[in-house]
Amino acid sequence: MHGSGRRGYTAKRGRRAEIMPGKRKFDEQIAALEALREQPEDGQSHDGQNEDRLEEDRLEKDRRAEPLRKALGGKNNFVAAKAADLIREFRLTGLIPDLLAAFDRYFENAEKSDPQCWAKNAISHALAAFEHQDADVFLRGMRHIQMEPVWGGSSDTAGTLRATCALALVQCRGVSEAELLKHLVDLLADSDKAVRAEVVRGIEQVGSNAASLLLRARATLGKDEPEVLGACYAGVLRIEGKPAIPWVSRFLKSHDDAAAEAALAIAGTRSLEGFEVLKDSLKESLIDPWFRSVVLSAIALTRQPEAIEFLLELVGNDSRDAEGAIEAVLRSAPSEEVVERLEKLVTGNARLARVFKANRNSSRS
Repeated sequence: MHGSGRRGYTAKRGRRAEIMPGKRKFDEQIAALEALREQPEDGQSHDGQNEDRLEEDRLEKDRRAEPLRKALGGKNNFVAAKAADLIREFRLTGLIPDLLAAFDRYFENAEKSDPQCWAKNAISHALAAFEHQDADVFLRGMRHIQMEPVWGGSSDTAGTLRATCALALVQCRGVSEAELLKHLVDLLADSDKAVRAEVVRGIEQVGSNAASLLLRARATLGKDEPEVLGACYAGVLRIEGKPAIPWVSRFLKSHDDAAAEAALAIAGTRSLEGFEVLKDSLKESLIDPWFRSVVLSAIALTRQPEAIEFLLELVGNDSRDAEGAIEAVLRSAPSEEVVERLEKLVTGNARLARVFKANRNSSRS
């Protein structure tokens, strides 16, 4: 028994000895990559050289390139992700072939080679930042689903990858608008709401009448998370401008979270027309206090002088919306002049003065 116990202890210590050097090596790799920030890039002149030759020379002289290439080609996906982030940060576009090779490699046995999609996420982000034009690269990322074990089942960890690649595809000049919208529409049914929201923003970036119609259709169908519908409202307004405000205003009537997104989207137009629509929505006496506060905040966020005057009038008259108006004004980063006017209006009213003081202090913190 004694011998068996000792062998067990030795084996356990041996396993620990195997783990610790690996952990030290990982820490050293990360530290070495971080240290590359301290190394200056090549600052020599390249007058008279073409762009490709300039980048080749830069890579030859930039002492950061080779360690990053090596880290990118290693087996540790977290280290590779760190390398990709630094390649993007340093604008080492000459390493795009290495990024592409690593991206391809991390799709093989992806759950084990790249858990949490760390490497693929960082690489796709770098390629997008470099405005890489190979649409097939991003289409592959858009279609990738990576199920990994979690407590009680499994979970898809590739949502961020799909969203990043969808937005990157928009900048690929070789993809026609019709093909681009077809690919993006497929992801409007993605299981990840963050992906759906980013795809909506991608469609918005297309900026055409067809794109706006797609967003209108998606918003009209409803039955999605408020942030996704909110992205649709905001996208239509950014594409069509103020003429779309009446269309978005129809979604205010539900007085729910999606309606709150509609109110904030209208506020984002920073227009007098937006203010008027939001002000009219307050006339419904049955609006619950929460939604009234949302609308008041949206009114303040229009940044229109008429909107501020309206809110100050609510405070001066001690209306039922006076407290909400105080909060809305103070949370909208008002000018000192507006704050001083508001403070004078609440002077002598203990209840409103308390609201002013509480919100003034929170807005400063």
